[in-house]
Amino acid sequence: MKLIYQPQDRPKFAQLIPFAFQQLLAIMAATIAVPNIIGHGMSPAAALFGAGIGTVVYLLFTKFRSPVFLGSSFAFLGSMAAAFAGGVSASLGYLGLILGAVFAGLVYVIIAIIVKFTGAGWVSKVMPAVVIGPTVAIIGLSLAGNAVGDLFKGNVTHKVEELAIENGQIVTNMVDAQNANGYICLLIGLVTLGVTMLCSVYGKKMAKMIPFIIGICAGYALAAILTVIGNATGNESLQIINFSLFNDMKWIPDFTFLKAFSGGYEFGEVGSMGAYIGTIAVAYIPVAFVVFAEHIADHKNISSIIESDLLENPGLHRTLLGDGVGSMAGALFGGCPNTTYGESIGCVAISGNASVSTILTTGILAVVISFIAPFSTFLSTIPSCVMGGVCMALYGFIAVSGLKMVQKVDLEDNRNLFVVSVILIAGIGGMQLTFGSITITKVACALILGILTNVILGLKRKADKKAEDAE
Repeated sequence: MKLIYQPQDRPKFAQLIPFAFQQLLAIMAATIAVPNIIGHGMSPAAALFGAGIGTVVYLLFTKFRSPVFLGSSFAFLGSMAAAFAGGVSASLGYLGLILGAVFAGLVYVIIAIIVKFTGAGWVSKVMPAVVIGPTVAIIGLSLAGNAVGDLFKGNVTHKVEELAIENGQIVTNMVDAQNANGYICLLIGLVTLGVTMLCSVYGKKMAKMIPFIIGICAGYALAAILTVIGNATGNESLQIINFSLFNDMKWIPDFTFLKAFSGGYEFGEVGSMGAYIGTIAVAYIPVAFVVFAEHIADHKNISSIIESDLLENPGLHRTLLGDGVGSMAGALFGGCPNTTYGESIGCVAISGNASVSTILTTGILAVVISFIAPFSTFLSTIPSCVMGGVCMALYGFIAVSGLKMVQKVDLEDNRNLFVVSVILIAGIGGMQLTFGSITITKVACALILGILTNVILGLKRKADKKAEDAE
């Protein structure tokens, strides 16, 4: 993957803004999806603000050497839900979001301190290319279903009839459904993907650098035209964009810390303050160890793209501190613990722009846009099918970058072959473990299984080496 801008390069200001906006589009859908999934009045704009602040904090800790964006983490969905569980009030739940993020961030800080004194060499031994390569591929492949599913969705819902049996009788219920014609959405998504690919491959100069912006604009324009026609004719199958979102715009994000410290807590409902804190700790801390594995995989991936080992320079301890403290800062404002984003890494790979200045500008842009209600609302109206078309390329590049790492591995050796096979099948097969509110994601399960396989089969490698040395 040939880079046009290296991490230390600074594009001209006229180019920097569209480059940053492209990064923002790449990470936006997932970042605002987390608060929407959790509900309880969580603010997508605040999550965007938190992602921007968290990214700036991360860049400060990594001495502006690592081109990585932090966004809302899906791994903590169960943990965040636990903050609102147990019959507690919504305000107590917001306090739980901040406490949980602090617990998760402290896990990173503690590991960073250990790495500072022991070095990061053990990471390469525990997770060599034969383990990290297929794991990175799984990160992309595990998201494939999301991209393809989004291709058939707009962001308009309609009331449709659903037959159900209640008390032995067939009744008709009116339920919400996505756009009536998923094939129209598919067409829009494929147009978005096609324009993105054409700009990336055949584009000249700037067009080649911002293929996602051009692709998304093309898809959005087509969706807008069809929606206008659908609204004028009453044809629901053509109504793709939900323009009604502009009716309920909020100019000031609902920051988590404002709700968390608004008072009115009733700890008697959950026993005591101590019991509540213990519940939050159990919900967040184990997940932080799982996300740590994905932190390593993402940084190995971006390291292979920029051809510089970030675990050595600026160092794993710095990336962990940046991720951990950035996650705490992000949750203070948006409620969502942050994590490194594969979408951002994919955008770097496709655009050839690894400039840290671009990532910094993206973080600042996220903060500013969260206060510009019309603009942030416009971003939220981008239909799923448009983002699905873009994400087909983004997620695909993540998978391919992982497979490129595997190219350096000797797959003629059955020990390596078994490690790669176990990781790919566990990840693609969707191996996922859930213990109460704690979920070990399929990526983490695949990585853990791969590490164990590599360690067990590595014993045979060591035995063979000793035999050779004895001869």
